[in-house]
Amino acid sequence: MNFASDFDIATFSIMGFTILDIVSIGSQAAMVLGGVVPFIPQYLDIWRSRNAEGFSLFVCLALLIANILRIMFWFGKHFELPLLAQSIIMIFTMLILVQLCVDVKSRMEIISSKPRRFTDFDPAFFWRWTDFLSYLEFVTLFTLCIGIITYLLINSVVYIELLGFMAVFTEAMLGAPQFLRNFQKKSTAGMSRKMVGFWTCGDIFKTVYFILREAPAQFWICGMLQVSIDISIFIQVFIYRHSSNIVDRTSKSAIS
Repeated sequence: MNFASDFDIATFSIMGFTILDIVSIGSQAAMVLGGVVPFIPQYLDIWRSRNAEGFSLFVCLALLIANILRIMFWFGKHFELPLLAQSIIMIFTMLILVQLCVDVKSRMEIISSKPRRFTDFDPAFFWRWTDFLSYLEFVTLFTLCIGIITYLLINSVVYIELLGFMAVFTEAMLGAPQFLRNFQKKSTAGMSRKMVGFWTCGDIFKTVYFILREAPAQFWICGMLQVSIDISIFIQVFIYRHSSNIVDRTSKSAIS
């Protein structure tokens, strides 16, 4: 009797679930929650240091827009529910991170600056408002506008495909604001390297997931773009390592 030939790992079950079922459920759970994980170390770094200068809030803007667009895309062209759930969870996560950054920046000010609000409609201070309510107002207004347009053009194949592309392309560019911030400061001080590491691992996993699950082409194409930006940020960490170390030591000395 050949045990190896009689034993099929694909049909081996644990509590009624086959190995393939368990792998599938695990990968779906990773897709739903994996996008949030990279921001946990960044959130903790900001909360502990009470300094949000090293993190670009435009990363949050990119993810908020991308996931709102992705949810609207789902109404026109259904994709897997784990990706929809990921978008909903990511929106709440980004709002929580924005609230922390706004609170920390307001507490850092020795002399209070002039309040800047969304209702001022000042382009010079877009996404640099001084109160969290302004960010909520923008997100709500953006969602309503895109929702109305999507409702009116729900039967337009061109619009729906463009919506899907804009969703994944915006998400693919989420690392660009952080890359630009690092380039302008010539330093990666204050940026969580663990966050970028999780970004890279998650984006590689996500891109492979898209390819294996035969997701629309724009998903995995933009996934590869996202991985490229992640790697570029890691290159910045190496290039600016000396200046970042000096800034870190200076910040710690000032705190102590």
